[in-house]
Amino acid sequence: MAAPADVVSLAEKFERVRELWSPHAVAEFNGLQIKLVRVHGEFVWHKHDDTDEVFLVHRGTLRIETRGSDTVTLHAGDLFVVPAGIEHRPVAELECEILLIEPAGTPNTGEVATAAEVPLI
Repeated sequence: MAAPADVVSLAEKFERVRELWSPHAVAEFNGLQIKLVRVHGEFVWHKHDDTDEVFLVHRGTLRIETRGSDTVTLHAGDLFVVPAGIEHRPVAELECEILLIEPAGTPNTGEVATAAEVPLI
């Protein structure tokens, strides 16, 4: 069972995230990291060959475009899993706060990290 000191306030942590498209790890479990990301605009097309990627929208609306499939639109509280090997591109027309859940060390583009992954704690 987690101790009170282990509780992560998403609202407080998102207040500290300033740079767009720069993941900040706030928790880790079983080799997975939970990362907070503030997004706006279009990210690059990319894929993760060896792992699924979980998107959970905290605030705002996020569109996930995939090659050869329908576009998925997520609102606050929605979760979507992009399967390994699927090329995708997140897009946010307005600023949006999202959580990513993926194996520790996963580059945000699937190949090379385009933004520093900075822990908040």
